[in-house]
Amino acid sequence: MNIIDELEWRGAIYQQTDEDGLRELTNKESISLYCGIDPTGDSMHIGHLIPFMILRRFQDAGHKPIILVGGATGTIGDPSGKKEERKLQSLDQINQNVTSLRAQLGQIFDFEGDSAATMVNNYDWTKDLSVLDFLRDFGKNFNVNTMLAKDIVASRLEVGISFTEFAYQILQAMDYNHLYEHNDCRLQIGGSDQWGNITAGLDLIRKKQGENAKAFGLTIPLLTKADGTKFGKTEGGAIWLNAEKTTPYEFYQFWINTDDRDVIKYLKYFTFLSEEEITDLARQVEEEPHLRAAQKTLAAEMTKFIHDEAALEQAIKISAALFSGDVASLTAAEIEQGFKDVPTFVSGTEEAKLVDWLVELGIEPSKRQSREDISNGAIYINGERTQDLDKMIGEAERIEGQFTIIRRGKKKYFLVRYA
Repeated sequence: MNIIDELEWRGAIYQQTDEDGLRELTNKESISLYCGIDPTGDSMHIGHLIPFMILRRFQDAGHKPIILVGGATGTIGDPSGKKEERKLQSLDQINQNVTSLRAQLGQIFDFEGDSAATMVNNYDWTKDLSVLDFLRDFGKNFNVNTMLAKDIVASRLEVGISFTEFAYQILQAMDYNHLYEHNDCRLQIGGSDQWGNITAGLDLIRKKQGENAKAFGLTIPLLTKADGTKFGKTEGGAIWLNAEKTTPYEFYQFWINTDDRDVIKYLKYFTFLSEEEITDLARQVEEEPHLRAAQKTLAAEMTKFIHDEAALEQAIKISAALFSGDVASLTAAEIEQGFKDVPTFVSGTEEAKLVDWLVELGIEPSKRQSREDISNGAIYINGERTQDLDKMIGEAERIEGQFTIIRRGKKKYFLVRYA
């Protein structure tokens, strides 16, 4: 299957500048293509991941991906999708972000072999460009009326847009022209909001390289959830690729909780499973939705891809322990992940009577309620039901000397740390 045909089956194409021309080119030869990201933060989230998964598919099909980290464009910020001006970051912060993003992107692509990926930074070819050279060599090629008509600018005209953000499309066009000239790059891909920037690049290439220059653009549909909410966002915020911001367990749980209406779409977008495998999972969603086979597969594939096999196994172990209540089997590191968002208390007590301790921590409102819950079997210490009103809590109840997990009722967890 040609890569363009595969992307169409996966529902991953929104717009193309020349569908027939790109299909013919990719059938005929291995091409270089690029996708960029600006270092506006120190981690990508899963929304950023979408175009890079497409870029990786091109690599698997024998093409050569170029990953651009925008050390120059990041100093300005893309106005696409923004209702107001971005706050400018310091060069030091941008450079730190570049380093972090390079490490994350380095895990997604293969940098060896015939289709080895290349990573570039547009700061390298813009840092020595003078204002006069910018205006003469590039600004002269852009018509202000055309720039004003692009959605990314037109949508901001009522509230206002600075010349800095207005000129962003010129800088991105310069990137495509540079990569076309120096890396034989023939295709730029991006999200649907990048269409204006991509076409600006194609216009510049034709003006600088000649009308016969063969370059293409492709955008990916905006990914939405069946309930109408934005993909990749939860009540707790974005789902980050950085394990310190979103733990592998949280990452795994995000995918495992995918709605039945969305799971096949996500499998097509994000995994490298074959059409046959995804079709079989779609059948299971229809016939045995309670088994959640598609969600489990999606969660496993994504956690393994972004983190690793060990992180996946740990996420599955934490999930199983929380489901069964067998939390004593978890290590302190696993507890840190699995109980990151539960109410947490700090205890400096060496030993205390359980009835009193629950009140002192604030888990129970009174000794009377504490005794009642213990007597009724509603209190679990590290997964074990405790009904002894005289029970003492001490070193034996501390997992690796660091934590005690308390459960009240079926699902209400509390985590106690020791000072």
